[in-house]
Amino acid sequence: MRFPLADWIDGHAACRFNLGGSGMAGTVRYRRPTPGDLRRASEAELRAIFARRVGVDPDRVFLTHGATEANALAVTYLARRRRARSARARVALPEYPPLVDLARAAGYRVGETPGACDLAIVSQPHNPVGDLWPPERFLAWNRGARATVVDETFREFTPARSLQRLGLPGLWTTGSLTKAYGADDLRVGYVVAPEREQRDFARFHGLVADEMPPYSVAGAIATLSDAPRILGEVRAVVARNQALWRRARPEGPPLAAPVAFDEPVPLGGDRFARACLRASILVSPGRFFGRPRGVRVGMTRRGFPAALRAYLAVRARLGARGRR
Repeated sequence: MRFPLADWIDGHAACRFNLGGSGMAGTVRYRRPTPGDLRRASEAELRAIFARRVGVDPDRVFLTHGATEANALAVTYLARRRRARSARARVALPEYPPLVDLARAAGYRVGETPGACDLAIVSQPHNPVGDLWPPERFLAWNRGARATVVDETFREFTPARSLQRLGLPGLWTTGSLTKAYGADDLRVGYVVAPEREQRDFARFHGLVADEMPPYSVAGAIATLSDAPRILGEVRAVVARNQALWRRARPEGPPLAAPVAFDEPVPLGGDRFARACLRASILVSPGRFFGRPRGVRVGMTRRGFPAALRAYLAVRARLGARGRR
């Protein structure tokens, strides 16, 4: 067991049409490390590569075993110094569930109310909506937050630069190789700490995080060296699928990530998702993201055109039944 959304997706992975996932594993191949890569690889080199891609000093980059761990380390570190028993965290629902659950588990009172708060936590591009906020929207939403954690796992599906470019003093960003690169087996992620926090966080990270396996480090370096090919292939697949989705479902914001949130759906999110399962179609119920009237649809598979046709057929059939 991991967390409810992951258990749902893994528990129904045998469906003929998989619209549940949001990563490219099985669609694109990352580069496997050679024996020479294993001999040469170092954590310092990998941190430097991530730092260049994000646009920060390497001393601010800390390796993790994925974005979930990166988010957990940042939020747990910040939670140690809460000034009030009921410190407040701001989210933007619908949201990727581990981010919301993590803030609650760390002792924050979670809500969407603007204004002063101890923590703001959000995914960018947004999961499950699929859009990328312009800087003005992010800054307006973030106003009043003492610290901010942004999961940028979907960012490399786009040419967008990291929000670290904004130079916000309390900004933490995280990422991994498990979405755009499809390198789930490598188990590599990172967290970028604010400059003013890097020394204190380095001590915390050293206490709670294990060293990275050499295979993961070497594989990540090899994969990132092949980034132009991988990302070119990935973005072409996703752009085609996004265009097909928009042709069928034209409402909603422009899509940057390989997901969309379809809301409302006939019968409500849970019943509609189960109706899809009966047709061997996997989608993710909106209740996992805090919006139970919809579902998240993933666009990472090469077989998306056929899956979309099957999905739309179920949607049309149930919608017509509801109008009788």
